[in-house]
Amino acid sequence: MYASVFVEKVTELNNTVNSFVWVTLGLPLLIGTGILMTLLTKFFQIVHWGHWMKETIGKIFTKKVSAHTDDKASISQFQALCTALAATVGVGNIAGVAAAIVAGGPGSIFWMWMAAFLGMMTSFSENVLGIFYRRKVGGEWAGGAMYYLRDGLGDKKGFQWIGEVLAVLFACFAVLASFGIGNMGQVNKIVANLESAFDIPALSSVVLYEGVTLYSVVIGGVLMVLAGLIILGGMQRIANVAEKIVPVMILLFIIGSLTIIGVNYRRVGAAFGSIFNGAFSGKAVWGGAVGVTLRQVVTWGFKRGIFSNEAGLGSSVMVHSCSNVKEPVQQGMWGVFEVFADTMVICTMTALVILTGGMVDISTGALADGLTDATLVSATFGHAFGKGGEMFVAVAILLFAFTTVLGWSQYGCKAVEYLGGKRVKQFYQVFFVLLMMSGALMTSSLAWDISDTFNGLMMIPNLIGVIVLSGQVKQITQNYIDRKLKHKKVAPLLSYDARIQKQMEAAAATE
Repeated sequence: MYASVFVEKVTELNNTVNSFVWVTLGLPLLIGTGILMTLLTKFFQIVHWGHWMKETIGKIFTKKVSAHTDDKASISQFQALCTALAATVGVGNIAGVAAAIVAGGPGSIFWMWMAAFLGMMTSFSENVLGIFYRRKVGGEWAGGAMYYLRDGLGDKKGFQWIGEVLAVLFACFAVLASFGIGNMGQVNKIVANLESAFDIPALSSVVLYEGVTLYSVVIGGVLMVLAGLIILGGMQRIANVAEKIVPVMILLFIIGSLTIIGVNYRRVGAAFGSIFNGAFSGKAVWGGAVGVTLRQVVTWGFKRGIFSNEAGLGSSVMVHSCSNVKEPVQQGMWGVFEVFADTMVICTMTALVILTGGMVDISTGALADGLTDATLVSATFGHAFGKGGEMFVAVAILLFAFTTVLGWSQYGCKAVEYLGGKRVKQFYQVFFVLLMMSGALMTSSLAWDISDTFNGLMMIPNLIGVIVLSGQVKQITQNYIDRKLKHKKVAPLLSYDARIQKQMEAAAATE
């Protein structure tokens, strides 16, 4: 009885904090930052569309981008992208899109696109600052919000202690979020989907307690061993695995999605129509008697878009900063591409699969009998391909969620390293791996909800840093444009540290 009352109180408190962090404060701050950086960079994501596409996906097979580096302190630009995408592309791209459509209607997808459009420049700015303020710690490049808060914001007159406090807060929230959304929550989703798609009665029939079977323990144990072999090998091993798994999993999911969309091509026009019509007018009939207001449509779209691509959280910057790139803007463009690939491509594919697959009435929001947002995508693939389709989605979620665990382990490592050094980092890695079993045995959504709150709390100090240092981003971006696109002879801006600046200039001169 006391336990249930305690859980109820914690849930109530978390819901209050979560609503304030994400809706009252977070969304306006995220939208405002995206607009600010879009304006300051003069709509870089549109004006220089061809350039950033050429410098990212256009060079993905060149030696400069994809070749492994001999420098153990860094990873290749392609490895940095894949590791960041490993953490970014996850359950949110499948279940998150379905949840947005079920709760906010098809119009929420339009606002996911808007979140991505603005998020491109937020992600760009984070990564520019990440490279500019990075340094070597323990033989590896280290960067992220902690460092540009401490050394960038903290360098402003009267802001030193504020920068240091916000840096510590960001690192603490990042560690806590890594345990939840970056670990237990992902493992919990993997177990639930594998048990549903690949049932083994001999294991699933052995019930340990309500909702947890012997099958759950076996899956959790296997995942824990595999993750341990990779995570304990450090950044280089995680990057090596990510660059092999991430492109394949994304390509296969896109092919599967395009197949369903192709079969149902007659419904594509109606699907896009429902997205644009629902974006500006909440439909009272959508989702049944409760109805959906315009505010709900916008909120669900932005929140799920941000949950999917993580632009503004400051998380992926910690991996992007490990790249062997010399130019801050170069890595910033990879940040733009990361958001584009995650939301504009993968989330759009998922949305069109749902809206054309026949499992939801796009006029009323009524789902086929027995379906929920958690099972909608799986059922749609099953409707198209039979049991094999459901298995495909289960495997996709396995890969998406497992690579998310790998990516977030690196985020947590960098945050712990900032707080306590290399020895604490090694302890964190072991604890992170062992904690995965808790995800397999977890039946309550409370842990997921709490970690979602910590995820939002990461965002606040990070965005404060981006906003205060927005002028620095503008200056670095204009410097790059003057040198690379206008061919002016001006000194490059590569690092806040004069020593690193000279090293990068010398390295760039030999390329």
